[in-house]
Amino acid sequence: MLRPLLRRLSKLLLWLLTLSALLVLLLRWVPPPFTALMVERKLESWRSGQAIDLTRDWRPWRELPDDLKMAVIAAEDQKFAEHWGFDIAAIRAALSHNESGGSLRGASTLSQQVAKNLFLWSGRSWPRKGLEAWFTALIELFWPKQRILEVYLNSVEWGEGIFGAEAAARHHFGTAAPYLSTRQASLLAAVLPNPRQWSAGQPSGYVNNRAAWIRQQMRQLGGSHYLQRLAPNHPNGWPAWL
Repeated sequence: MLRPLLRRLSKLLLWLLTLSALLVLLLRWVPPPFTALMVERKLESWRSGQAIDLTRDWRPWRELPDDLKMAVIAAEDQKFAEHWGFDIAAIRAALSHNESGGSLRGASTLSQQVAKNLFLWSGRSWPRKGLEAWFTALIELFWPKQRILEVYLNSVEWGEGIFGAEAAARHHFGTAAPYLSTRQASLLAAVLPNPRQWSAGQPSGYVNNRAAWIRQQMRQLGGSHYLQRLAPNHPNGWPAWL
């Protein structure tokens, strides 16, 4: 009795893994119509009795400004061009910090954040972390780095009901994403740790200082020259076999 049940469960698991891999592969070319985080935020607003409208307009890679790409890398994942989804040194440092007490520190790469926001629910449970690792590995396998950053910039939350660079640029600065200035791009990146509490359009002193630090990091990373390392045919980039 137990053996047939285990066999069925194994087949079900295999089907689920296969379907998830096919979904990630499809999204290599198709813009995701929505994300799991967007669904979660909508459900939260319904439960609170204050339904919000979600705003999101897709911008392809070529229309996203280099300054915004670099600002997000400088703020969130400076080893983005080098790692394969996981920054092991940052994970070890975060674990050591968290074990010592005090505020929790994260170590999620941009790839992990895309996996979490696109496919999963919020939380810190081990099952969710396991699924995050699985989807991160699939994303790194099937998508070039440019695609990962493109999806991130079109999906990340930048305020209450504000998702993606285009909606953020219009909401916070009254402009379209391609016309963001370097300062505006750095302000958007500066609020990403807490985008529903901090404002890029009306920054606090802390956000302004963080944005200035991000601009300094952008220069130290090489500015837009860094982005050449994300191309599929770059030696450090994603293998262009697909």
